[in-house]
Amino acid sequence: MTSPSTDLSALTEEQQLALQQFTSVTDQDLEAAVPLLQKCQWNAQIAITRFFDGDAETVDPVAEAARAPPPEQNARRTETLMDGIPARSSSSRNRPAGLEAAPRVVPTPENQITQPLPFPFSIILLPFNLTYAIFQRVFGAVGYLFPFLPRLLARFWSGRASRPSRDSSRRPLGPSDTAARFIREFEEEYGVTHGTLPFYEGGYAQAFDIAKRDLKYLLVVLLSPEHDDNALFVRETLLAPEFTTFVNNPTNNILLWAGTVQDAEAYQVSNALNVTRFPYATLIVHTPSVSSTAMSKIATSSGPVAAQDLLTKLQTAIQTQSAELERVRRQRQEQQATRNLRQEQESAYERSLAQDREKARKRKEEEGAKEKAEKEEREKAERKADEARKLTQWRRWRAQSIPAEPGADVKDAVRMSLRMPSGERVIRKFRPDADLEELYAFVECYDYLEDESEKQVQEPAAFGHVYKFQLVSPMPREVYDLDKEGSIRDRIGRSGNLIVEKIVGEDDEDEDEAEDEES
Repeated sequence: MTSPSTDLSALTEEQQLALQQFTSVTDQDLEAAVPLLQKCQWNAQIAITRFFDGDAETVDPVAEAARAPPPEQNARRTETLMDGIPARSSSSRNRPAGLEAAPRVVPTPENQITQPLPFPFSIILLPFNLTYAIFQRVFGAVGYLFPFLPRLLARFWSGRASRPSRDSSRRPLGPSDTAARFIREFEEEYGVTHGTLPFYEGGYAQAFDIAKRDLKYLLVVLLSPEHDDNALFVRETLLAPEFTTFVNNPTNNILLWAGTVQDAEAYQVSNALNVTRFPYATLIVHTPSVSSTAMSKIATSSGPVAAQDLLTKLQTAIQTQSAELERVRRQRQEQQATRNLRQEQESAYERSLAQDREKARKRKEEEGAKEKAEKEEREKAERKADEARKLTQWRRWRAQSIPAEPGADVKDAVRMSLRMPSGERVIRKFRPDADLEELYAFVECYDYLEDESEKQVQEPAAFGHVYKFQLVSPMPREVYDLDKEGSIRDRIGRSGNLIVEKIVGEDDEDEDEAEDEES
């Protein structure tokens, strides 16, 4: 996880890209990567070069970064990075005997590999190119018929056998494509199956970085088809059973990278490694005794050599460096374990913090829901109490307007027998022209009719009264509701035996409570 002292959000997009590139190559912590990148003006290539050369503290990278052109300029990264590196640094002076510094060669960018001439120059040079091509084909045919001529001419070319060369007719490719082409040509020329030798299918710089990061032994093999010993070295040394078994054994931690000096990258590597004789093989590994970032050549072989002799040299060098590498591996494992433990602790803290936040959120939601429910309950209770109060007020008001029971002098009075919800039987006379609603009002306000001491009560405002019962004749059953208009005599007759049935059971308890409070 990100160190608390490093705030990635404060970095620009270009700085974050440079930081990501540097850490992916060097596998360093942010605490160590950010200061070095700041010294190098956030130039990732210079920082990587300083890191692997081990001279970030002895050479001022700020001045180097100021001299380096921006990435968008068309300049070779190899020249940009290598020109500012001193030929002999303090780490080279303190290097033990027998260890030679192994430089990291940055390959040419793919967009700079091919640099075609402008069209006018191509037209001008066309006759010369045709002449050169015809001469090359004629000379090749003569050399095929008379094989001794190329060798005879080679002897008069001083230094030809000791210096690497390039074939300008080969199409320049990127590092990965160049490695794939070399492996394909190697397998076709020597008739071996794919995987006989575990060549790394990538560039030298990538193999160099992997060997540095994973503490592996980088075995670099450079071939030159122009030398007669090349084919003999490949068949009797590289393809020897003991050698293929050695490089394919995963316990040896061998990373094999090979190339031909006819390609641009291998040519640059041969110049950087100061190769003077081919075929060439060297073993490169991290050397903690020099510095914490140094890579050195611990074994070198030039020219033809027997497979057993080369293996003995490599095994001796590996045995010499194995103790230091094992110490570094243990140190890195301890550092990784510490980082993993810190990450686990931080993850556990984050999970605990998230759980606490979730609990607090749920508790807040529960409290909010509880408060809402209590508020709704209070509002409901207040609303019911207000309705009960208004219902009581309406009953008292309506009881004042119910006419008194007709006397004996009224011959056509209507006589009704009512069975109340409480079970009480009530018999009362009504005027013959009394509306059916008056009978309903009598039942609704029965408990308030005898309260003559009550003062005049006003009708409650904003209250729509609804009768929550109905009058029913038992036999035959007939419901006398208020939907139809008419008087008591027209609807029921001169007499009737009715039952009061409640039609809304939800508010029965509320009415009872209101009646209890009123009583």
